[in-house]
Amino acid sequence: MELEDVQRVAVLGAGNMGHGIAEVAALAGYDVVLRDINEEFVQNGYDQIEWSLGKLAEKDRLTEEEADAALDRIEPLVDLEAAVGDVDVVIEAVPEKMEIKREVYTDLESHAPDRTVFATNTSSLSITDLSEVTERPERFCGMHFFNPPIRMPLVEVIAGEHTDEATLSLIEALAEEMDKTPVRVHKDSPGFIVNRILVPLMNEAAWIVESGDADIETVDATTKYGLGLPMGAFELADQVGIDVGYHVLEYMHGELGDAYRPCPLLAEKVEAGELGKKTGVGFYEYENGGVNVPTDAVDEGVERRLLAVMANEVAGLIGNDVADADAIDRAVMLGGGFPDGPAKLADATGLDALVETLDELADATEEERYTVVPALREAAERGGFHGGDGPEDTDGDGFDYDTLTVTVSERVGHVQIDRPHRMNTISDELLDELSDAIDRLDADDDVRAVLLTGSGDRAFSAGADVQSMAAGGADPILAVELSRRGQQTFGKLEAMDKPVVAGIDGYCLGGGMELATCADLRVASERSELGQPEHNLGLLPGWGGTQRLARIVGEGRAKEIIFTADRYDAETMADYGFINEVVENDALADRAWELAADLAAGPPIAQRYTKRAMHAGRTDGEAGLAIEAQAFGHIMNTEDVMEGITAFMGDGDPDFKGK
Repeated sequence: MELEDVQRVAVLGAGNMGHGIAEVAALAGYDVVLRDINEEFVQNGYDQIEWSLGKLAEKDRLTEEEADAALDRIEPLVDLEAAVGDVDVVIEAVPEKMEIKREVYTDLESHAPDRTVFATNTSSLSITDLSEVTERPERFCGMHFFNPPIRMPLVEVIAGEHTDEATLSLIEALAEEMDKTPVRVHKDSPGFIVNRILVPLMNEAAWIVESGDADIETVDATTKYGLGLPMGAFELADQVGIDVGYHVLEYMHGELGDAYRPCPLLAEKVEAGELGKKTGVGFYEYENGGVNVPTDAVDEGVERRLLAVMANEVAGLIGNDVADADAIDRAVMLGGGFPDGPAKLADATGLDALVETLDELADATEEERYTVVPALREAAERGGFHGGDGPEDTDGDGFDYDTLTVTVSERVGHVQIDRPHRMNTISDELLDELSDAIDRLDADDDVRAVLLTGSGDRAFSAGADVQSMAAGGADPILAVELSRRGQQTFGKLEAMDKPVVAGIDGYCLGGGMELATCADLRVASERSELGQPEHNLGLLPGWGGTQRLARIVGEGRAKEIIFTADRYDAETMADYGFINEVVENDALADRAWELAADLAAGPPIAQRYTKRAMHAGRTDGEAGLAIEAQAFGHIMNTEDVMEGITAFMGDGDPDFKGK
C-alpha cells in the first residue's frame, strides 16, 4: 500500500491519546473513525476533539471552516465491525495493558480488510508480541505519538521482528502527512527511545533520594536548571502520573533484568494512591498551587550521576542497534523537550568522566544499573557518541551549528532558528552560534541579503530560554552579562551592511520579538502573535527592546506594548508600523524568501551606505546627512550606478555586481 492509497483511518480508543490522534488525522484530511467500547467513551472523545478544534480556531491556528471540516471527517462508532470494515490503517490507542491489547487485536483481525495496516500507539510494550496475535505481522508496527498529540511533534515508528520495510515506510509517510516528525526505531526494545531514556532517569532520581544522597528539591533543581530539562524529574513524574512511569519500569524490569528494578520510593507512592497531579498529591502537593523548584540548589554530583545513567541508556540503544545517536537525540528533544539530545549532553561532559562515575557507583553499591554497557566504553574510547567531532555538517556550506540551520542560496543567507522542540527559544548556545553566523554571512561577498526564520510553524521564537538560563540563579552579574551578550549579538545583526528580512510565523515574543526588531523588514503570517511579555515576569526587555522598538513604532506604542505585556496579532502590529506585510499562513515561507531574494538582487553598495546613513541619523541628524552626502558622491563613481542607469534606459533589469 502506498500513502496515496490511505483514505480512511480508524482510531481504536477515544481516551486522551486516541481522540488526540483522531484529531491530528482529521486535520491532515483523512476520514477518521473514532471507536471505543461504549457510547459514553466515544462521545466524550468526540466532544474533546470539538473543544480542541474550537480552541485552535480561537487562536487563529486554523479557520472556523477548517475546524468544522475536520470535525465533519470524524465518525464516532462503538460497533467494531462497522468501524474497521473499510479502513486502510488502524491506529490502536487502548489502555497500556498487554491483555487488553491482545484481546483487541484478536477481535480486530476478524473484521479488518486484508489490506489494512495495523499500528499500535503503545509506549513500551512489545510490538513483536502484539503482532503475533494477528495474521499480518509483516503489516504491523508501532506508531507511538506523544501526549498531547495535537502539540507534540514526535512519532516513534517502531519495527517489530516481522514488520516489513514497506509498512514502516508507509507509517513514516503517514506521520509526516499528519505534520509530525517520525523517528525510526529499528528494533523492538522496551521503552523504545524516549521512555528508555526518561523512565530510568526518573528511577535514578528516586534512588538518589531513597539513598539519602539528595532531597527532592535538589534533584529537581539539578534536572531542571543544571541539565536544562523542561521539568524536574519528580515534577515530570507527577505530571505524567507516577503510576504510569512505575508500570513501564515494571515491564522493563521483567524484560531487561534487575538494572531496571523500580525504586521503593516509587512503589510507595503508587501503593498510597499518591500518583501526582491527577490525584492532587504525589511528590508535590497541588492544592495550594503545586511546584516551586528552587533555582539555586543545583548539585554537580547529582547532575553527573543522572548524565551517567542517561549515557548508559543511550549506549545500550546504540549497541543493540535500536537507533543511532542522532536519532536518539532528535527523538528525546522532540518527545521529551530536552534542550539538547542526551548523546550530545553526554559528549559535552565527556564520556570518560561518565564511565568513571558509573564505575565508582557500581563499586560502592554493587547495583546492576551502574554496570557500564560495552558500547559506552567503546564510545568513550572514540572520544564520544559522535566520534569526538560532533554531528556532521549536513548543509553543505560549511556551517555546523546545533541550534541554527544556515544555508546560502541565490545570494541569500538563510538563518533558521532550529529549536522547534523548545518553541525556538533563544539559549546561551544559540546566542553564540548566531553571533558567529552573522559574522560569517556579513563577511561573505556572495551573500547579498539575510533571511531570518524559525523552524516549524508554531514559533519564529517564543523568547529567551528562561529555564536554561535560570541555571545561573539570581546572580546580578551573570544577568548583566547575559543582557550584554544578547544586546551585542542582536546589535551585530542590526548593523549588518546587508538587508535583513525576518519571516515571522507563529509566536514572536520577548527576546524573539527583540530579534525581529533588528531586521530591516518584517513579513508575518496571519496566525502570528507578537509581544513583549517581560513585565508579566517582573523583568524588562533586556536585549535592546527598550530602545529599538520605540524607533520603529514610536515611544507611545512601544510603552503600550511593553507595559501591557499583551500579545498582538499580525494585522495590529502592521497597523503600528512594526510589520511591513501580512500574508496568508501558507504563503509566509515563499513570500519571505521572495522578499529576501529581491533585496539580494539590489545594489549592495547603495544598500550598505543607506543603512549606515539611516542608523547614524537616529541620534545625530547632521551626522546622518553628512554620511548620506558623502555616500552619494562615492556611489556616483561605481559600476553599479552605470548598470542601473543602462538598465533603466533599456527597460531591463539591472545586474548589480557591487562594484
